[in-house]
Amino acid sequence: MREKTVPPLVPTPVAKNTTDFVVEQAEKPSNPALFARRDASGTWQDVTAKAFRSDVEQIAKGLIAAGVGPGDRVGIMARTCYEWTLVDFAIWFAGAVSVPVYETSSPSQIAWNLSNSSAVAAFGETAHHEDAIRQAVESEGLSAMKHVWQMSPSGLDALRTAGSAVSDEELEARRSAATLESVATIIYTSGTLGRPKGCELTHGNFVALSENAAASLAEVVDRGAKTIMFLPLAHVFARFISVLAVAAGAQVAHTPDIKNLLPDLQSFQPTFLLVVPRIFEKVYTSAQTKAEDGGKGAIFNRAADVAIRWSKAHDDGGRPPLALRLQHALYDVLVYRKLRGAMGGHVKYAVSGGGPLGERLGHFFHGIGLLVLEGYGLTETTAPITVNTPTLSKIGTVGAPLPGNAVRIADDGEILAKGVCVMGGYHGLPELQTQTFTDGWFHTGDIGELDADGYLRITGRKKDIIVTAGGKNVAPAPLEDHIRADALVSQVVVVGENRPFIGALVTLDEEALPGWLERQGLSSGLTVEEAAKLPEVLTHVQSVIDQANAGVSRAEAIKAFRIVPTDFTEDSGHLTPSMKVKRAQVMKDFGDYVEDIYSAPKPASV
Repeated sequence: MREKTVPPLVPTPVAKNTTDFVVEQAEKPSNPALFARRDASGTWQDVTAKAFRSDVEQIAKGLIAAGVGPGDRVGIMARTCYEWTLVDFAIWFAGAVSVPVYETSSPSQIAWNLSNSSAVAAFGETAHHEDAIRQAVESEGLSAMKHVWQMSPSGLDALRTAGSAVSDEELEARRSAATLESVATIIYTSGTLGRPKGCELTHGNFVALSENAAASLAEVVDRGAKTIMFLPLAHVFARFISVLAVAAGAQVAHTPDIKNLLPDLQSFQPTFLLVVPRIFEKVYTSAQTKAEDGGKGAIFNRAADVAIRWSKAHDDGGRPPLALRLQHALYDVLVYRKLRGAMGGHVKYAVSGGGPLGERLGHFFHGIGLLVLEGYGLTETTAPITVNTPTLSKIGTVGAPLPGNAVRIADDGEILAKGVCVMGGYHGLPELQTQTFTDGWFHTGDIGELDADGYLRITGRKKDIIVTAGGKNVAPAPLEDHIRADALVSQVVVVGENRPFIGALVTLDEEALPGWLERQGLSSGLTVEEAAKLPEVLTHVQSVIDQANAGVSRAEAIKAFRIVPTDFTEDSGHLTPSMKVKRAQVMKDFGDYVEDIYSAPKPASV
């Protein structure tokens, strides 16, 4: 059993809560710009700390006037937008508890979050969201729900007006009443392993973790730092970074539609980004595909190889040889500078979470001038347990524990966590406390290892481990990560539980497919279903699988695969909002493809 404990860098007063971050920033003589919003002309306009605090207080008074009491639950259903955070802090200023709801949730999912948390009110961003909430309330008979507000200008103005009679003294009493032990939010898990569970995260989780993360990531989030939030704020990862930015005084802009991300990056020019690995995979494969379509595929591939070798040379603690430095300088002009320019030209860091990135991509982005700080955490741990930092970084790992946190590897390889990040417990499920905690250590359900320097490496998920009919334990993640990095592949799910060998379901990337077909001299107008049957496509996917198999033992290697003619997406119900595959749903909906793998004649290699 290995263990790594890092003591906190910043002591946290017991009486403090998340709202103090806003007060502290607003009371600074510099009055930093905490947010940026687009005006009617599309120009980014600063929102200062004082302006943000004033608006938060007005809306909080409206909530108090509407009867929202201390500790009451209030739902938020919206896309990623400035109003999300505005309302979130207003709920905290009123002494209440916020309950995020994914804006893509079905009525039954909305009803579960609101009913299980006993919410008394909810915000919906648009009329569509408001209608969805009301439909859930009516269909499930949620009698506790007294208010549903729309986060439109008129809807928020009505709350501001309603709160005009609430005194500053009453508001301050509400705001300051919460302590570190008070529940700040109930965030529901994605439900990949069953019905979502509500994680009770405290003000202490956010405050202590934010202060210690800000001290560890000072180069990333200090004053002058800027980021654009495009991941869902209903997810703990984006939510924590949003609070961290306020604590550190960094500026946050929002873009609700990822289709507008590139122009928003170029106009706002952030200094750091918050991403999940799939986004970086798409950035890489899109750039590679664009280069190949323009007849510059060979140049891109050489540039990628140089970037990776340059990064590895630095990672080994040495200096790249002169020839490699000259090549790197050349490709910086030809390729890397353009990629950085597409991200606004000023991005130096990216914080990555939600799944493993893979060493190759980590080295590639470092090599083009963007250090990816990969971290690890869960909803239950307020996001980061561990993270790489600018001064303590090892590509291929998810870093060492943040100050105030600890990691232990159990005898069976499971990662256990303890510290300021770990939740108080699951809402309404006290029986899970004994199942998920042992002597104060939280069982994450993930498998990993700590190296000699205390850096954590994730090797798989305990419940995802496949046991073949021959008794071989296989972690699907390394195989899936390698295969999914190919430009033609969108998603892959490794199968083989209690089967004679390992197989895989593969989906094709609909955006990359036409260009790939054209480069093979094939019709670019073929559908995914038609392309999935082509010998050229099957041969290419097999070659990608062969490369992945080279990194595992023969018993772990994929012996057969099937291409599924439809992609796994959030809309199809096969991906969570944080882009994790819902394996159980995939197996349910595409079980026939799995059966076909094992009913066909056995592969010669079995």
